[in-house]
Amino acid sequence: VVMNGDAGHDQAEEAESKQDSSGDADPGDDGNEQEVIVIQDTGFTVKIQAPGTEPFDLQVSPQEMVQEIHQVLMDREDTCHRTCFSLQLDGNVLDNFAELKSIEGLQEGSLLKVVEEPYTVREARIHVRHIRDLLKSLDPSDAYNGVDCNSLSFLSVFTDGDLGDSGKRKKKGSELEQIDCTPPEHILPGSKERPLVPLQPQNKDWKPLQCLKVLTMSGWNPPPGNRKMHGDLMYLSCVFVSIFISYISHLYTTQGSTTYTFNPKPANPSFLSHSLVELLSQISPAFKKNFTALQKKRVQRHPFERIATPFQVYSWTAPQIDHAMDCVRAEDAYTSRLGYEEHIPGQTRDWNEELQTTRELPRKNLPERLLRERAIFKVHSDFAAAATRGAMAVIDGNVMAINPGEETRMQMFIWNNIFFSLGFDVRDHYKELGGDAAAHAAPTNDLNGVRAYGAVDVEGLYTLGTVVVDYRGYRVTAQSIIPGILEREQEQSVIYGSIDFGKTVVSHPKYLELLEKTSRPLKVQRHCVLNEKDTAVELCSSVECKGIIGNDGRHYILDLLRTFPPDLNFLPVEGEELSPESQKQGFPRQHRHRLACLRQELIEAFVEHRYLLFMKMAALQLMQQKANKESKTAALPESISPESVSDSKPTAAPEASEKASEAATPAFDSPTSSESTLTPEDTAESEAALGQETTSENPKSREVVLNACKAVGSISNTSFDIRFNPDIFSPGVRFPEDSAEEIQKQKQLLKDAAAFLVSCQIPSLIKDCLDHTALPMDGATLTEALHQRGINVRYLGNVLEFVDKMPAKPQLEHVYRIGITELITRCTKHIFKTYLQGVELSALSAAVSHFLNCFLSSFPDAVAHLPADELVSRKKNKRRRNRVPGGGDNTAWASLTPSELWKNIASEALSYYHFTLQCESADQAVEKYGLQKITLLREISVKTGIQVILIKEYNFDSRHKPAFTEEDILNIFPVVKHVNPKASDAFHFFQSGQAKVQQGFLKEGCELINEALNLFNNVYGAMHVEICACLRLLARLNYIIGDHPEALSNQQKAVLMSERVLGIEHPNTIQEYMHLALYCFANGQLSTALKLLYRARYLMLLVCGEDHPEMALLDSNIGLVLHGVMEYDLSLRFLENALSINSKYHGPRSLKVALSNHLVARVYESKAEFRSALQHEKEGYTIYKNQVGEAHEKTKESSEYLKYLTQQAVALQRTMNEIYKNGSNASIMPLKFTAPSMASVLEQLNIINGIIFIPLSQKDLENLKAEVQRRQQLQDSGKAEEHQEDSQLVLDDKLPVDD
Repeated sequence: VVMNGDAGHDQAEEAESKQDSSGDADPGDDGNEQEVIVIQDTGFTVKIQAPGTEPFDLQVSPQEMVQEIHQVLMDREDTCHRTCFSLQLDGNVLDNFAELKSIEGLQEGSLLKVVEEPYTVREARIHVRHIRDLLKSLDPSDAYNGVDCNSLSFLSVFTDGDLGDSGKRKKKGSELEQIDCTPPEHILPGSKERPLVPLQPQNKDWKPLQCLKVLTMSGWNPPPGNRKMHGDLMYLSCVFVSIFISYISHLYTTQGSTTYTFNPKPANPSFLSHSLVELLSQISPAFKKNFTALQKKRVQRHPFERIATPFQVYSWTAPQIDHAMDCVRAEDAYTSRLGYEEHIPGQTRDWNEELQTTRELPRKNLPERLLRERAIFKVHSDFAAAATRGAMAVIDGNVMAINPGEETRMQMFIWNNIFFSLGFDVRDHYKELGGDAAAHAAPTNDLNGVRAYGAVDVEGLYTLGTVVVDYRGYRVTAQSIIPGILEREQEQSVIYGSIDFGKTVVSHPKYLELLEKTSRPLKVQRHCVLNEKDTAVELCSSVECKGIIGNDGRHYILDLLRTFPPDLNFLPVEGEELSPESQKQGFPRQHRHRLACLRQELIEAFVEHRYLLFMKMAALQLMQQKANKESKTAALPESISPESVSDSKPTAAPEASEKASEAATPAFDSPTSSESTLTPEDTAESEAALGQETTSENPKSREVVLNACKAVGSISNTSFDIRFNPDIFSPGVRFPEDSAEEIQKQKQLLKDAAAFLVSCQIPSLIKDCLDHTALPMDGATLTEALHQRGINVRYLGNVLEFVDKMPAKPQLEHVYRIGITELITRCTKHIFKTYLQGVELSALSAAVSHFLNCFLSSFPDAVAHLPADELVSRKKNKRRRNRVPGGGDNTAWASLTPSELWKNIASEALSYYHFTLQCESADQAVEKYGLQKITLLREISVKTGIQVILIKEYNFDSRHKPAFTEEDILNIFPVVKHVNPKASDAFHFFQSGQAKVQQGFLKEGCELINEALNLFNNVYGAMHVEICACLRLLARLNYIIGDHPEALSNQQKAVLMSERVLGIEHPNTIQEYMHLALYCFANGQLSTALKLLYRARYLMLLVCGEDHPEMALLDSNIGLVLHGVMEYDLSLRFLENALSINSKYHGPRSLKVALSNHLVARVYESKAEFRSALQHEKEGYTIYKNQVGEAHEKTKESSEYLKYLTQQAVALQRTMNEIYKNGSNASIMPLKFTAPSMASVLEQLNIINGIIFIPLSQKDLENLKAEVQRRQQLQDSGKAEEHQEDSQLVLDDKLPVDD
């Protein structure tokens, strides 16, 4: 397996891992029983000799390319300033793209020489770019500006780098004395202020070491002919002393030109050097000193802080950054960065060719699949980045339209081989479906279709690369271009499907054959429709789905916006009655457009549910037949008729689960496949019974199956098979007469699915929130919880009404509050979108700050600052009117008022979500629903891409001045949606590992998860959400085995990765911080543990406020650690807060409350306040007694502790009496006041965090540790080539615990 295949961009990464690692074998192990493939080859060591340095050893592996050694050298501290060199073995130059094993004579101990080569213009530019990257390596501005896949991470600020190796050196014992434990005021329970500035603490490493004032291309470029003949390639100008530097083909020299006079002769004194860094170091001692210091710091940072993420993550806050001169950035901005993609010979990248070729790679065995998935992932992340750049250029007006004559809304663009179109209804294409609203929804539907067909991955069927970008109020769809489509008319090229929504329809046998393969996994039914000549045409998709054969001979499908069936709850059709469950909830409702369709997750869950029903019915009938055999009456029971089925409530609402058989053939069937987990025992028996009956060709049993099939709406009469016809209720689609009955069945199925969503999925979501298996913390996690269960966000109003009517509403307050916040910010986003379309570029910051003032500020008459008149002179406006998409009166935005905006928000909530908001201003919303303005600001900024400044606190509540000025708006980022290609094999390993761990087989689980980690790294590179989940679970296992340092190291990686890939205040990151704090505490790093917990609490306050069930866990953690460092009063504040939150959300009689009471009692005991201690422990004892009975060990423990407390109280009283009686000469019995031992605190921490230790024998432990270490070494060696995606792994990493 080529591990570090496309060594193109990522110099820093590979190298880092190689330096740290001891053995560099390729990751991956011999898979598993079915396919044994040894990916590993033993590594070996070579010596490297670079000019001016001592020779050093480097571990390499035979699969690596020579190119990778280059990368390592360009990252090492002592050789990082060289880029233009070759590697030579015994005087022979090695080919960059050769694998090491193919090189003759290269073996253990060979000496490779680094030889400086002459520069070319291209090499010179690469050199300048690399030096600039080195100079900027600690500068966070790229992360704030959201470029080059940089993103923020603040973990090192809180750990002071004392995790891992350096941590072991610090003395642990004496740490107790000097800990300062007091948290900042705003973190204490009950504090009302929510400052924003601490979100991004100052990282002292970021104070830039100024090596150079300026390094830019000189204005004297390119060299004139006579100098070119002397070998001048280009001129740079460098400011520290006014010195010009010119590249000569072999060397860098200083040159005497100044800004205004050209003097090509070398300056006096003159310096010569092959490397720019060495030259600058000769000229300026200050440069030399700072550059060395900078490189030392750069190499010390954790690799995960510097590796690029696969997809760009944007930060919604940033401090004021000084804008520095930077020639590389300036050059990149105005070229389409084509010069950068140097590793691709030829011109611009042909995205379509790259995307489709990677799909065609072979996939017969594990190494092939890994290579293929890796290539697919890499191309996708590059394509998403290029498409985002292009979409921004289109909206900013930097790209010429291909139809410049038409009005702006209708224009289309091509840039860098990507096709861009705007989300407006051009040529009344969507007139019947809802105009612009439909045109806005279609791209995301289409993207979901592309995602679904991509996941099924049928050979020979191709989809377009698709990215949807929302930027500055516009929606842009970016697609790769089908070869030849631009030369032909659409009518000629479409050979399958319809271009006019079903008026004319064509079909094609090859397409039917290809689409037939997707029909089962996607649950799409083959059906016939009538064309304009009234002849039946057979399709296996919706009519809009078009098939085009490109000039490359590939079969493409596009316009997949109706892959999934319509959602009848939001599609009123005349003469159709919905089922009673839907009608009770007030459906069907009018929606903005007619493209509302059900989610794939819902289809899966519905089919799963119907399957259970099918098995149950068949079992029932078979039993009845058995009973009837005796009485010889084989009449079918009346009870089982289709009506009763659709009403019967479901037994389980299973998560949509990919059946293992339908995914890309997995290495082995994951034990979490749907049937095995969901089918109750009785259905298992009935399956067996059915099997026997049908094999014996018993006509009665066939009748049983037939009846069961009919009842659940299966399309086949002999087996269970549910599929949907996506064209039902599409306007303009007609069906042949003979399929009328079929169509009727399909309509009923759609009504049942719509009813299933309302009557099963929404209640099941609420139930999961009640028992805390679903714990949304912010809008994104709430949306994710809805989507997992197949509920679209347009049902948000329904979900909120459902919560509102629940008797247990107080226990769902957090869900209600997050839901209202989400509803308000989504309505605001809809309004903001149209608001922004009328704003000129020059007025953008003024308009955005004005909008935010109207939305959040208590200042009643927010007035907009119009930009100076000369910017927006009226004449110019008239001329430019048709250039800016949208046009319109460009100062209309300034007249928005807060009351008007909130009126619009309320009416939007009513019309879109059918929910009545009872507030007319931000302050009323905060008052009525208990929201936080800072949370509203975060949610709206994240949803619309606004970036606000972070140097002062925003005063939202001042009635005298607005909260935002135009200087506070730093940037607007795009919001990007794209497909996330999956690492299927790795994911199967991971799931099986999880299942093993849950069954208590830690060793097997650990092996599988390590294997999954290897495979994930192989496909995604080192940065990815799924890798983050893997590391978290691994850390937890390490911790349970008792390997605390290893747990710490894995969890640290998980935190860094979560910060970089999901965002610094994402709920997932908050959880990772909590886990890390626990492992720090176990490692004796108390102050670090506290800092991490305080950080987690601060982030949580910002994201969702104090009133949230997860806050109880966090506060119990903080309270326990504070108890451990003897800060009793502080500890009580946190623990008592945890107690009150637990009582609210888990009910006063829950075991969590009993545990909370016990923790509080322990602190009172340490303070010698025995009366309070007794009171709390009694509460706990009562709960235990009622919930688990007298005999349970918890109840016994509690009663023991009560006795002990009573004794202590009596002893204390006696002593006090003694003192009162005898005064100072009393003989005082020494009292036992014990500071809690670390072990006891740790034990309680483990209990509240749901970790229980499974008793293992010493031998098991040793074996397990050895195994884990062996894996770890392999692991470290293979970290390279970094890339990531934004999908979210649903991880249930709870080990079996008793709550």
